[in-house]
Amino acid sequence: MKRAAAKHLIEHYFLQLTEGCGNADCRNEFCASCRDFRPLDNNTAAVKALELFKINAKLCRPPPLNRESHSPSLGCGPSEYSQLELSDADFSDVHYLTETTVCMILSFCEEEGDYSALVRVIGRIFSKADALMRSFRKDDPTELLGASSAAALPDEDPGEASDLSEVTVDVRAVRRVYDRLLAIEQVEQAFVNALIHLSTNMELDLEYLNAYETNPDYLNIFIIIMENSNLHSPEYLEEALPQFCRALIKLPVSGLARLSKVWSTSGLPHIRHVMETFQQLITFTVVSNEYDAENLVNDDETVVAATRCLKVAFYASIQGGELDVGNSEEEEDDWESDELTLHELLGEEQLYRKGPWVDPLEKELDLRPIDSIKPLIPFEDFVNESLNEVLEVDRDFTFFKVNEEVKFSFQSCPFILTVFNKSRGLYYDNRISMYSERRRAAFYSMTQDTEPNPFLKLKVRRDHIIDDALVQLELISTEKPSDLKKQLFVEFEGEQGVDEGGLSKEFFQLVLEEIFNPDIGMFTYDDETQVFWFNSSSLENEAQYTLIGLVLGLAIYNNCILDLHFPMIVYKKLMGKKGTYMDLSDSHPVLSQSLKGLLEYAGNVEEDMSLTFQISHTDLFGNPVLYDLKENGEQIPVTKENRQEFVDLYTDYMLNKSVETQFKAFKKGFLMVTQESPLKHLFRPEELELLICGSKKLDFDALEETTEYDGGYSKDAQIIKDFWETIRSFEEEQKRLFLQFISGTVRAPVGGLGKLKMTIAKNGSDTDRLPTSHTCYNILLLPEYSSKAKLRERLLKAITYAKGFGMM
Repeated sequence: MKRAAAKHLIEHYFLQLTEGCGNADCRNEFCASCRDFRPLDNNTAAVKALELFKINAKLCRPPPLNRESHSPSLGCGPSEYSQLELSDADFSDVHYLTETTVCMILSFCEEEGDYSALVRVIGRIFSKADALMRSFRKDDPTELLGASSAAALPDEDPGEASDLSEVTVDVRAVRRVYDRLLAIEQVEQAFVNALIHLSTNMELDLEYLNAYETNPDYLNIFIIIMENSNLHSPEYLEEALPQFCRALIKLPVSGLARLSKVWSTSGLPHIRHVMETFQQLITFTVVSNEYDAENLVNDDETVVAATRCLKVAFYASIQGGELDVGNSEEEEDDWESDELTLHELLGEEQLYRKGPWVDPLEKELDLRPIDSIKPLIPFEDFVNESLNEVLEVDRDFTFFKVNEEVKFSFQSCPFILTVFNKSRGLYYDNRISMYSERRRAAFYSMTQDTEPNPFLKLKVRRDHIIDDALVQLELISTEKPSDLKKQLFVEFEGEQGVDEGGLSKEFFQLVLEEIFNPDIGMFTYDDETQVFWFNSSSLENEAQYTLIGLVLGLAIYNNCILDLHFPMIVYKKLMGKKGTYMDLSDSHPVLSQSLKGLLEYAGNVEEDMSLTFQISHTDLFGNPVLYDLKENGEQIPVTKENRQEFVDLYTDYMLNKSVETQFKAFKKGFLMVTQESPLKHLFRPEELELLICGSKKLDFDALEETTEYDGGYSKDAQIIKDFWETIRSFEEEQKRLFLQFISGTVRAPVGGLGKLKMTIAKNGSDTDRLPTSHTCYNILLLPEYSSKAKLRERLLKAITYAKGFGMM
């Protein structure tokens, strides 16, 4: 028998021996109500109860309803209470519920064929905070039995182990009660009506009476209510659940954190039920209303409250999954410019947040989404598509940046947003910074009588692009780092072209092609994974790596996609996490397989493998380099007992220590541009990669659906039909060339090709001229060729030889 059940059964014996069953005609010799029974003191009764349990002695019905006990029972059925004389009972003396009490009332109602008494009790108890808070309490029989007797109880079933010790409510008893009650149709409406009344009072209790601080057991109410598996049904969605959510978010941050911890231990089915309940309420409310620029979804109290409740479930999902806590990179001192911002110059600094936003619940839990290796529920399941469709991102961002105390912003709950909407929020943040720097430059020019410089101007030579970019960016970052926050403006020496975005894209691509050239030796390339990794033996100075970090930061800041091939660990390290063995397969697949083989080897590790804690790798010139993972590593053999330590130290060396100098310089450049942006708050590492590199998935059907036409073309024109048939007939490499020709990159933007906003404009009648493009605006200038074959030939030639300013 399971330990919890045994405890409850022994307690029944104890109460039977001390209080009796209440039946004056009882003939059970082990019951205090029997005429021949000799009274026992508590200690003797406790020992006797254990003996009766062991021999499975006769057990009378439980004690009367008004017994002051919080104890749940093993469950009950009509036969167990067939002798109860409750035909005249109104149960008005029931002031809280236990599983025993519910079963007794249910048994009575079933025998009577009338559930009205049960409905009244449910309505009364579940509508009063004090009554519900006292209900379904845990009760430890060891207090009655004594430590020596408790030790004789059967062992707990490991599958039934509970981590809910920090709350006093018996969750399993609550679940058993709900399983029985929710099967009764008449009870459902009682739960709904009670929840409406209860939530209204709880909201007042928490807001004005500090109910949770006064009694932390107040949290029991929320735990009990959320065990109701019908909460997402239509009966609750219109009024009861919205009111309950508004009460829940009145809990202080400490209470929300505690509730999140409780949910995290309740198992996947329950936490998914909690998540789906709040998601259902958000979706139901959004699709039932109409929103626009004047009627914002941010003003909908139900959606806002449910989203805040969903955040508690989000962190519960993280806590309940696999975690990597404490394995963080040492934080650099925040990079800040000594120059005054425009808002500081104008005395507006209090209106604008400076630096990244920190979530109060995240801070209370001391847990970040990036600490999650594998959450209980995938991150994607927390995204609500219906909400994202009606969200006015520009307005929402304004609330997040400026007025968060007055108006809720969904960017404070980024888990619910699509990557596309988060990238739009970041885009607005970057644009505001650019305009602010432009205004500051104008302000300085007026006060100091100098020529205004509203842009970050780089003038480079194509054949010396790295040297030119490095010298200029290093000079700017040293002398006037605030200029890095200006809009980038690139000029190629000797070429006539105004940078409206297209030249910047080409600049980024040329810099990357040059720096990732294997001949330079800054990065190593793995043919199997097709990714680059930092070369620990590189002869290049730190400034070169800082330049790469700057390029990444500037690309994000100027909304440019890069054809970059880094393993995921690079983005994790940029977000503040160190590399671990789990990250090794992406960057060093061969080494990862070798170490996996070591960990799984069943033979004698020390004798068969002859490994020590000294490792060897080759430098840039192919010479062996020795490194001791531990002091005197050469003399410490790797054994079955210490092989995990060897793997951890080896991984730490390869992903962290060996490239510490290079990566530190790289991250420094990245933070010069992104330090004060909400980047780390909004995005996870995989989303950061998508933001920088775009999507590898090229859906040209989505591009066709969103393409606009100009100059006399329409989607029904024959040449347009021929054009899309030609594109669909291209091989994958040709499609990537076309995408680079039209947009300056071979990747799709965040959200897919449907977000590219391409325009095809007529550029004259039939001619031998090639198609041209404006990569700044994704415009294709297409002559009206006389045949499909000519269109294909001209288009292929254009995309194959599109280099330099001829691409426009």
